[in-house]
Amino acid sequence: MDDATFESVSAPDEQSREAVVSALAQLQPMGAGIGRLTEVAAWLAACQGQVPAAALQRCRAVVFAGDHGVARLGVSSLPLELSVQRAEALLVGGGVANVAAREAGASIRVVDVSLDHEAWGEERVSRSSGSIDREDAMSPEQFARALEIGRRVADEEIDGGADLLIPGDLGVATTTVAAAVMGAFTRTEPVAIVGPGVGVSDEMWKVKVAAIRDAMFRVRGQVSTPLDTLRMISSPDFVALVAFIAQAAARRTPMLLDGALVTAAAYVAEMLAPGVRGWLWAGQLTPEPSQLIALQAMDLTPLLALDMTAGQATGALTALPLVKAAAEMVAEQLA
Repeated sequence: MDDATFESVSAPDEQSREAVVSALAQLQPMGAGIGRLTEVAAWLAACQGQVPAAALQRCRAVVFAGDHGVARLGVSSLPLELSVQRAEALLVGGGVANVAAREAGASIRVVDVSLDHEAWGEERVSRSSGSIDREDAMSPEQFARALEIGRRVADEEIDGGADLLIPGDLGVATTTVAAAVMGAFTRTEPVAIVGPGVGVSDEMWKVKVAAIRDAMFRVRGQVSTPLDTLRMISSPDFVALVAFIAQAAARRTPMLLDGALVTAAAYVAEMLAPGVRGWLWAGQLTPEPSQLIALQAMDLTPLLALDMTAGQATGALTALPLVKAAAEMVAEQLA
């Protein structure tokens, strides 16, 4: 597969970033010290190319939903049908993610990429995906479809006026996929990259480690061809996330990251389209080692560390009010 399918990504406006930092420094000691929120506001100014950054008006969470064949091994305590149930709840305004979105003044879109049910959306790739410990996650045709969905959804949201995007994930066994991908690309041992998951027993943890080990073994000679690795051991929803993040960065749109799967997708997007990282801010830190490894590789420091594992962009949505406040605090001081 050709890695050149990803657009080049230009950097945010460094002059705008420096102007915010410099202007606030000149206000001291009269200015209000807002700590790391200064960095957030400077990042937003750089993404927008203006000083101070304009207040965020249309923040949009886009949750890519998918089931994963590896879940049938028992790597999670969650019932397999929960993915579809949570997606349906999100669609009608239910669930904790919608609570966080309402509090933050954001909206949520659910993209059914590969849930294991009869299709109710246009962005479908498949019903679930292959069990990555022993078979490819998707065919080449399904892989191409997942890439197209991610890019198209990013374009639709940006063309619709989104000024900040929050990629999210939904599905049982997402942390298994994230760990397998990050383990393969960073050559981290399975036992060191497998986190606690949600209610995972010692026996489940062993099954999860074995599944990730077997998935990593299957691609041991493929890591130099990242797209082949993704097709073999990720999932359609993960590939759509990678394409969505890369396309949004290419279109100069800031993004707030959520948990393990989203952060792993951002890591891969940066690998395939260098420069993506400049358009990212980490919203939250989960207990998953795969997320921490990805964050450290991209030199991103999360705003929150509340051990939230709900997925569905919930943690990033919870952090969103801080991002909004940062921009407005700086604008107030520079007025």
